[in-house]
This record gives sequence, structure tokens and C-alpha cells, in this order.
Amino acid sequence: MRSNEIEAYKRKLKLTRKQRDVLVGLLLGDGHLETRNNGKTYRLKIEYSNKNKEYCDHVYEVFQEWVLTPPRERNVSSNGHHSMNVAFSTVSHGAFRFYGQQFYKEGKKHVPSMINKLLTQRGLAYWYMDDGSMKSKQSKGVIINTQGFERLELKTLIDTMKDKFDLEAWERRQRDGYQIYISGRSFERFLALVDKLIIPSMRYKIPEARRTLLPKM
Repeated sequence: MRSNEIEAYKRKLKLTRKQRDVLVGLLLGDGHLETRNNGKTYRLKIEYSNKNKEYCDHVYEVFQEWVLTPPRERNVSSNGHHSMNVAFSTVSHGAFRFYGQQFYKEGKKHVPSMINKLLTQRGLAYWYMDDGSMKSKQSKGVIINTQGFERLELKTLIDTMKDKFDLEAWERRQRDGYQIYISGRSFERFLALVDKLIIPSMRYKIPEARRTLLPKM
């Protein structure tokens, strides 16, 4: 498209309820908002390892009308290690401004004070697909990696899980920060919230064995 055609197309775009819910989950996870004009507009940047290409393609489908170029592979080098990632970006748009203002301070991502209002059941599922995992084969507890957030922000997230979703959760210290641990006592409740929203390629994060009456840890 020519630049004037792109601008005319962008004026017609509006975030749907589903896209807003997914966006919040992605921003708690691996998603990133970028601005190049001091916060007037933002674009959503998504990047995953190539092994999660199916998930990246799914997220792309959610935001497809916002993206001019489909996901592409890119080589990534870090400390002498080379890998292949898959990534895409949306157009820059004012519709993302509210979320940029909520999730970023001085260029650093943080947990919005109003996350209790922003995080929905769908958002929880996408957050878990981004950063969640099972604790172990012996436990029904699940983990969400939140090491990039401050400890007080974790309390806000844990309080939201308890107050909004009735999930028993607490922080779990790691060498690089803190995870959120959702107790095995809440596993059935957690599964009821996210099960129908987890896409096939990410179901390894909640194996079939977890749906049996295993001892609760």
C-alpha cells in the first residue's frame, strides 16, 4: 500500500473486545508495545522462538487486520548461540495508546495499577500461554514466569488472581526474580477458566495427566 492508502486504512481500525483482552494477556507476557513519537501512537511487537510458530501464527490471526506483513523468521544471536525466531508487528496506531500508558513507565514495562479491571479470563489464558508452565510431573500447581516485574507488582497480580478469579496463588523466589505459583488446590478452577482458550500447540502446558485426581500439592 502507498502511505496515504495506509493512513486511510488505519483510520478504519478499531480494537475489538477480544483483541483488547488478548492484548492485556500478551503485555503481561512476551508482547511489547513500541512508540516512536513520544507516546502519540504505539505498535504491538510479537516475537517467539520458531518452535512456537503455530502460536505466533495464531496471535497474528487475532490481530491480522492490524498487520501489513505476516510473521517472518529472523536469525537471533546471543552469546555465540544462534537461533531462529518468528515475529511480526502491527501498524502504529492511537488505539494502543491507552495500553502503552498503562503498561509502560519511562520505557520500562510494569503492571498497571488497574490490572484488576483489565485482566479477563481470556487475558489470563494468553498470559499463561506466553509465560506459564507446569511446576512438575508430580504437582498440580502451575507457574507463571514474572521475573521481569517488581515484587510489589507481583502482589497486585496475586491479589487480582485471588479477588477476580478465586485462585490461590503466591510468589515463588528464583535466582533471577519471582514467579507466581498457582496452588494445586486451585488447579481445577484454573483449568475451568483457561482450558477452552488454550490452542492445540500450547496444550503441552496442561497435559492430559493433570486432569486426573492426582494428589494436590
